[in-house]
Amino acid sequence: MLKLPSKLAQASLFPLLLVAAAGLSGCVMTSTAQPGILVEQPLTPEPQPIPYRTEIAIARINEIVTSPEVPKDQRARLFYDRGVMYDSVGLPSLARYDFMRALQLKPDMADAYNFLGIHHTLSGDFESAYEAFDSALELEPDYQYVYLNRAIALQNDDKLELALRDFRQFQQIKPDDPYRALWLYLAEIEVSKPQADKTLAELLPKLDEKQWSRQIAAFYLGQISEQQLLAVASDNVTEPKQLAEQLCEVYFYLAKWHALQNNPTQAIEYYKKTLATNIYEFVEHRYARLEMAKIRQQVVAQDEHDHAH
Repeated sequence: MLKLPSKLAQASLFPLLLVAAAGLSGCVMTSTAQPGILVEQPLTPEPQPIPYRTEIAIARINEIVTSPEVPKDQRARLFYDRGVMYDSVGLPSLARYDFMRALQLKPDMADAYNFLGIHHTLSGDFESAYEAFDSALELEPDYQYVYLNRAIALQNDDKLELALRDFRQFQQIKPDDPYRALWLYLAEIEVSKPQADKTLAELLPKLDEKQWSRQIAAFYLGQISEQQLLAVASDNVTEPKQLAEQLCEVYFYLAKWHALQNNPTQAIEYYKKTLATNIYEFVEHRYARLEMAKIRQQVVAQDEHDHAH
């Protein structure tokens, strides 16, 4: 996941709000505060604002990128950098345009191809996505996140065997990373749930115990409850941005789980909460809208099938 560095301000009341998470009995809570008393719900995502640094950086690039004194390679880099910033604040069309301009000037930018592949995946243009990802790997064969993004494209294009090959390669590069194990699981379960459970159970002891996301794998294996997982996601968090990031992740993987349980209403609700965090640069946020569209298409298709019979 690509993240722009930013210094976060600590909210003085924030640790107090997290205490309420321990008593959660579900993901939705009803406020019982008296008039004039503020009670904030710690598991309700607060949309993150656009970082001031990013706005200033975009403005500065705008001032210099068209200058004739800027060398071609440097202009390409400026277009790419601005594209990354546009992408990080939820402006995908502007980002895609800048990535294309960067490649016109400097066709050997693997990073730009990777981003273009992601955007083609999100728009459903899988062939263009594959071309972009393949170009990135030709330039940088060890570019590991291309394997993840190409696998996601293949999975959404119903090419599961090819997707599994990329997911496995991505997972094997860093076997202690919980997220890599989760993506492999979510692909394998479309082929065989027993095999997916077996693989994840074998991977779980190898996952980094310092990473809170390890508990998502434990939840998938039935070792902890949904409420316990939500509590873990908000535990030991001292900054609003960190909470938003962890909620972005936990809501996404809970949505995937509920979709697998044929609970489309709850899955959609969690995907909406993922999007509400505004953590645009996280892979979970990137693909949440695509996952919602898939669920809606499946529900419509099932309704049409039921009415036809």
